Formats: sequence, C-alpha cells, structure tokens
Amino acid sequence: MIAVLDDSLLENPVALADADTGGLLRSAATAGAQLRSTAQAAQEARLEALAGSRPRALVLLRRPGSSGHAVELVAALLGPACPVPVVTAEVAPSWIGPLDVLVAHTSDPGDRELAESVGHAVRRGAEVVLSAPGEGPIVAAGAGSARLLEPRVPVPPSLDFPRALAAMLVTVTALGLLKADLDVLATDLDRELERDHPSHEPFVNPAKTLALRLADHTPLLWGTDPVGTALAGYAAATLATHASVIVHAADAGEAARAVALQRALVSGPSGGADDIFHDPFDDPADGASGALPAPPRIVLLSTADVDPHEAVMRRAGRDWPAADVLHPIEEVPVGAPGGALRRAVLLAARFDLAALYLGLAGAVLGSDRGAGPDAAWRLYGPA
Repeated sequence: MIAVLDDSLLENPVALADADTGGLLRSAATAGAQLRSTAQAAQEARLEALAGSRPRALVLLRRPGSSGHAVELVAALLGPACPVPVVTAEVAPSWIGPLDVLVAHTSDPGDRELAESVGHAVRRGAEVVLSAPGEGPIVAAGAGSARLLEPRVPVPPSLDFPRALAAMLVTVTALGLLKADLDVLATDLDRELERDHPSHEPFVNPAKTLALRLADHTPLLWGTDPVGTALAGYAAATLATHASVIVHAADAGEAARAVALQRALVSGPSGGADDIFHDPFDDPADGASGALPAPPRIVLLSTADVDPHEAVMRRAGRDWPAADVLHPIEEVPVGAPGGALRRAVLLAARFDLAALYLGLAGAVLGSDRGAGPDAAWRLYGPA
C-alpha cells in the first residue's frame, strides 16, 4: 500500500509532468506505436511465410520481464481447443526440431540463457521468431536463421508488454491459430490512451479512476475467465513495479477456495466494502508504530462476452457484490471480433497508466523535471 497518496497531483497535469522524471507516462503512451511497429517488423521478417504450416508444437518462451505475462495471455487466448500443442517454458526443450516453432521476446540483449535456447533451436532446425534488440549474443545465436523483430520504439523494459504481446500475436496469426488484427488493437489503445491522458480529470479518466479506487487498499485482482486471470497477473506486476503495491492475483474460482482469505473478507468491515468511518491516518489501536493494514479491494477482471457475475457464479459458485468489475463492454461490444483479446489489451494499458499515476502521486517515482504531458503524448501517443 502507498503510505501517503497526494491525490491532488492527479488533478494537476503540470505537476504530474514535473513528477515524471523518467518520461514513463510518455513511454506508456507508445503502446499503440509498439503494436504497429512490431507488425511492420513482422512484414519485413516475412512472417507470412509461416502461413499454411502446421507445427508439431508451438513453444512460447517465458523470459524475465513482460515476456512471461505475454506468454500466459497468448496461451489463455489459444486455450485447450488450439489444434497445435502449446508449450510454455523457460528454455527451449531438448526435443525441439524442424517441425516446431519457437517464439521468444526479451529486452535484454545479454540474456545468455535465451541465447543458448535460440542457438539450440536453430541448430535443431526449428523455426524461430525472436523479438529482441538487434545486437548481442541472442541475435548472434540466431545465426541469421531466426526471424528477428527488432524494437523500433524505445521504451523502458517495464513498459514493453505491448511489443512482447505483439510478437507472439503476429506469429500465431501467421500460423492461423488465432486472428489478431494489430491495427485494430492499436486503434483501441489510441482511444484508451486518449481517455487516460494526464490532462483529463479523474472522473473522466479511467486510469486515474482506477488508481484512486486502488489507493490505500490491498487489491485483490481476480479473473472471471482464463484471459482475465492472465491479465490479473500482468496487472499485479505493473502495480508492483511502478507503484510498490502488493497485489493478490488469481482466478476467481481459486480465490473462492482460499478459506482464510474469504473468512477475512466476510469478517472485515462491510464484507470487504469501504468503511466510511475509516481514517487512513489513524494510529493502530494498540499504539504500535506503523500503518493500519490496508483494507481489501476486490476487482473482477472480465474479458469474455458473458456477464462477469454469471461467469463468477459458474467458476466460483458465489459472487462478491461489493467487488469492482472491469469489463470494458462499452469500448468493445459483445460479439465484436477478437473481443477478449481487445478487452485484455485495453485493460493492460489502463493498469499501466493507473500504476504510474499511483507511483507518481505516492512519491514512489521521483520528481524534479518534466516536459509537459501534451508533448509527451504527442511524441508517440494518439493524436
């Protein structure tokens, strides 16, 4: 939990810009640009040549950083109905061969373990799609055989999830396993990022609203479907990285079986709802030093077309009436092509911005300079 949240900072775009010394808001605004540049890199790497092939296995490598979360999200999207076995692993399996496709993303050009995996896969004749910087041992291990998707939009590793996800999406789309239109996804992100612009007041800014809902609470992020659960894991990571917020991320059904946690929710004030008499600046009753435990905030993450409360009842056998529900059905209507993926990408960007707003307002991220929020958004973000 953030000890002291200066929520007035969220209403002051100039102060936000001054606090954002690392230009993180600007980097977050490049999400759509990351998707488009990766799609362009895929064309130049001729990923369309994979069309019509049916690999023996699709190997998605989880590497440190955003890669692992992108792997989990893509695996959830493919699901058990995928006609090709999907293997998620830290390193290339020993059995990999010419009938297999390996996909990996990293922002670390010196990842020796990944370099070994790439080298092993290339020597064994596997098709390798690699999203990585253009120099270093990883690219060298590809020996010119790996299809390289080199980053073109510079961002910190903590904000390159769109690029990691895009690299895997263009591959599974080329293989015909999933249809992902990166231009549509980028347009969705442009709209979301415009709504989340620092100049917009919290009551019309979804990311700021989410930040205020999570502030001074222990977030319990529970997915109502497999894609929502994978998204919860990413949201937990970005909140920890940018706002120093500790989060419980889980499937709603798994959370319902956590007996002690459910007992604590029921016994807490209003069954986990806000206590209107709670003063976050009160000292503990026993006079001990330190802050009171942060009250929980249940947030249900839903990406499927079905009503999230129905999904929770089906998966968990119960509902949490006091829970917040993040189900962007207005932005991506029921029945829209690729709805689950589009909602997940949209919410991932919203959590990135919410985490940054929390970090800046809670003095987790430093403050001594800034270039102005409008200039930041104009550089790579939506017009």
